[in-house]
Amino acid sequence: MITKVTPDKAGRIVIPKLVRERLRLGFGDSLALRSDGECVTLQPVRLQAPLKKEYGIWVNQGEATDASITDLLDREREKRLGDLC
Repeated sequence: MITKVTPDKAGRIVIPKLVRERLRLGFGDSLALRSDGECVTLQPVRLQAPLKKEYGIWVNQGEATDASITDLLDREREKRLGDLC
């Protein structure tokens, strides 16, 4: 998808809603910016956690896996409990 955007006076650009939805970008999400000559690339910076809660539902953010959702939730829960101790 190619979309034309124009920076405002402060140099900011707006990422179109359709692109944000396709990339599952929300308020506060981080993007990595790379520049190479005349080319600028923005790439979402994803958390290490394979699961993210969206609208109250856990969604797998990582690569496809054969693990069950229950296994993924258990692993994430154990990791977070380990971080607390």
